[in-house]
Amino acid sequence: MKDRSTKRPSLDELTRGIDQSDRMVLSRAITILESKLASDQQLAMKLLDSLMHKTGKSVRIGITGVPGVGKSTFIESFGTHLTTLGKKLAVLSIDPSSSLTKGSILGDKTRMTHLSQNSNAFIRPSPAGTSLGGVAQKTRESILLCEAAGFDVILIETVGVGQSETAVRDMVDFFLLLMIAGGGDELQGIKRGIMEMADALVINKADGNNLKPANQARKAYENALHLFPPHESGWVVPVKTCSAIKNEGIPEIWTTIETYMSSLSERGFITKQREAQNVKWLHELIRARLETDFFGDPAMKDKITQVTKKVAAGELGVRHAVNSLFS
Repeated sequence: MKDRSTKRPSLDELTRGIDQSDRMVLSRAITILESKLASDQQLAMKLLDSLMHKTGKSVRIGITGVPGVGKSTFIESFGTHLTTLGKKLAVLSIDPSSSLTKGSILGDKTRMTHLSQNSNAFIRPSPAGTSLGGVAQKTRESILLCEAAGFDVILIETVGVGQSETAVRDMVDFFLLLMIAGGGDELQGIKRGIMEMADALVINKADGNNLKPANQARKAYENALHLFPPHESGWVVPVKTCSAIKNEGIPEIWTTIETYMSSLSERGFITKQREAQNVKWLHELIRARLETDFFGDPAMKDKITQVTKKVAAGELGVRHAVNSLFS
């Protein structure tokens, strides 16, 4: 007898469950989004089409920072604060995948023990896979599903592995960069690209013996931000301090985000930003489809194999090899 637990839900079941904010159904829907099966991809596309009119009403926040900065602890503290304000919160956390085994720990739920038990919070860890930017390939579509399920605030926690983290900026309204003091890299040049895209910098772990270094780091970052190009919206990027473990400074960060959303929404910036993000997403999917079709073509596979051997043997230059594939 076939196990019903493994049976894929129908489109109607998924649509109805998400409309009722059923977390189990939402989780299964995201699993279908992430599936590589052609049948699941067709179902996911139909589901998104049926729910599109219910999307776009949340506040989308990206949270990034180097490993060890305390992202999970911050999100648990920040998320708990939001739920006490009556907000429904969805957390889409991206875990790094092994380049060898392709496996992922997916441990964010275990790190956010209290928030994972909160009835007004939904936490979904996903593997980063081969996607660049520390953001899972299907994160954008997962955001739409969470919005359709009625979540007011959506947090995207990224892997935190370097400059490519800026990819998250292309799918959120507000980009929050978490930092720590005392690491000797307060003004390290490698962070400039991320800092220029941040809508707020927050120095975490500002407590105990680290309080003074945190305040010193805050001043250093404030001075550094004056050297950067102004925010395209006119927003003045603030630098805050907080202690996620002690729940200090958390309400002020939410107030900052509310001010940002309110002032920029009135000027139409948020709408224009989302429109630009959708166009960029479109172009990314076109490129991905072209790559898939190109490498998936049987005749092209043979041709690639032939030129690869010649390039490896030094019989054909790389540029000539590429040109020959398109001639």
